[in-house]
Amino acid sequence: MKNTFKGALGMTTLILMVVSLFMVFEWVPTEEDQGIVQRIFYFHVPCAWVAFAAFGIVAIAGVFYLWLKDQIWDDLGYTAAEIGMVFCTLVLITGSLWAKPIWGTWWTWDSRLTTTFILWLLYGGYLMLRAMADDTPEVARFGAVIGIVAALDVPVVILSVRLWRTIHPAVLITRTGSHGLEDPRMVVTLLMSLTAFTALFGWLLMLRFQQLRTRSRLTTIRRDVALVEAAARDY
Repeated sequence: MKNTFKGALGMTTLILMVVSLFMVFEWVPTEEDQGIVQRIFYFHVPCAWVAFAAFGIVAIAGVFYLWLKDQIWDDLGYTAAEIGMVFCTLVLITGSLWAKPIWGTWWTWDSRLTTTFILWLLYGGYLMLRAMADDTPEVARFGAVIGIVAALDVPVVILSVRLWRTIHPAVLITRTGSHGLEDPRMVVTLLMSLTAFTALFGWLLMLRFQQLRTRSRLTTIRRDVALVEAAARDY
C-alpha cells in the first residue's frame, strides 16, 4: 500500500512539474517591465513556500518529540529540515539570479534577504549538529529545541517587508494594493507551480522519512544485540 501510494504521488508530481514547466516557459506571458527574467518568480516563490512549510514541520515535530519522546517525531523533524534546507538554498540562488539583472547586484543586505540568510544559517547549524553528533536522545532533544527556535525566524522573514525599509518586490505589491500579477495567466501559473512544488516536497518527505525510519530501526536492533552480547559475556 505504501509503495503504491508513493508511486502514485511520484507520478502525480512528475505530471504537475511538467505542466508547470510548460506554463512557465510557454504559456504565461512575459512581464513587461522585468522581461523574461521575471519567470524566475514562478520557481522562487514556490521554493520559499516549501522551505517555510518544511521548517514549520521541523518545529511541530520538535514539540511532539519533546512531549512524547517518540523517535518517529525526531525522524520527521530531521527529514523536514534536510528538505527545507535544500529549498531554502534554492530560494537564495534563484533570488540572486533574479536580483542581478533587476537590481544590478547578486546580493544586497535587504531585510528579507538578510532574514532568509539567517534562517539558512540556523538550519545549517541544525543539520551540522545532527551530522556530527551521535544518534542519542540527548542530541535529538537538543536538535528539537534548535529546530523550534530557528522556526521563529520564518514569520520574521514573511513580515520583514512590512517591518523594515526594503527593496524587495513584495513591497511594491503591498504599496500598489494589488498582487502585482497583471494577467490572470500569471496567477494560474503561480498556483500551478505552488501545487507542483508542494507535491514534490511531499514525495521527497515520504522517501527520506522512510529511509530514516529504517535507519532508526537498524540502530535499535544493533543496540539490542550489543546489550544481549554484553549480558552473555557477563554471564
